[in-house]
Amino acid sequence: MPRGAASARATRDPRPAAGRPIEAEYRPRTPIDAHRAIALQQRGAHDPAQTTAAGVIWRASRTPQGIATIAVRVERTRVRAAAWGPGAEWMLDQLPRLCGADDDPAGFDPGRHALVADVHRRHADLRLGRTDLVFDALASAVFEQKVTALQAFGAWRMILTWCGERAPGPTPRPLFAPPADWHLVPSWTWHRAGLEPPQSRTIVAAARRRGGVESAAASADTGEARDAVFTSLPGVGVWTSAEARIRAFGDPDAVSVGDYHLAHQVGYALTGHRVDDDGMVELLEPWRGHRQRVIRLLALSGVFEPRRGPRLAPEDHRRR
Repeated sequence: MPRGAASARATRDPRPAAGRPIEAEYRPRTPIDAHRAIALQQRGAHDPAQTTAAGVIWRASRTPQGIATIAVRVERTRVRAAAWGPGAEWMLDQLPRLCGADDDPAGFDPGRHALVADVHRRHADLRLGRTDLVFDALASAVFEQKVTALQAFGAWRMILTWCGERAPGPTPRPLFAPPADWHLVPSWTWHRAGLEPPQSRTIVAAARRRGGVESAAASADTGEARDAVFTSLPGVGVWTSAEARIRAFGDPDAVSVGDYHLAHQVGYALTGHRVDDDGMVELLEPWRGHRQRVIRLLALSGVFEPRRGPRLAPEDHRRR
């Protein structure tokens, strides 16, 4: 078991009173930034599947045991959670991994670059969380192919609200779990949501092979093997595969090659000037095995290239 992981599953009350949620408590062996690990799973400020209110993270999911909602409060030495719905036990059992318990930083050498070393010193508790929900991670990544975050998050919000299932529990606002049958979402609904046909066709085609994809990706024991599973699907390239691996499995080495901004950000932070994808891969090579960890640390560094022009204006081809 990786260092920093719990010695057992989250401690759970097996006999909650009638009408009350199932509750659990997770105590990491070493300090971890569980709040950041979970918060990074949220797809935009208005994600219908995840929100934060009064310091509590609320997350709706469609688990292998059914729909569920989990409410998570991160405290100094423990993480407290309550869950509702048929998949509540699954959500609580998975809680340590969502918080980053399976992320093992052993072998990571931040001292190869002064900036990385400085940020790591300030954020030594950084961990990569995982959802273990393979298809939903893949689908959310496909939504974000070749569009702005604003467009992707808007389409995600609409599809989940229109086609997902209302999450149980006293959520601070209505939350929705992703659809059970992505391939049954009508073409006109994808269009109304603003998702382009190539993306919707990719999700529908992948959904028809969902069981096999989930099983193969979950049983693969390396990032390369999972990459092969995802990129075997029509419309799924290396960027989408990397994003799915990061979200579903907390892959510490995944690099989203082909991202519109990432290579520029990494190059500027490490060298003071832009690089292309090949240059980014070369810069990150000394940290192979932990390249996603370095990318996360650089995002926390506060070192960003100054903007040189206006933001990209989203295009909307829907009829008014």
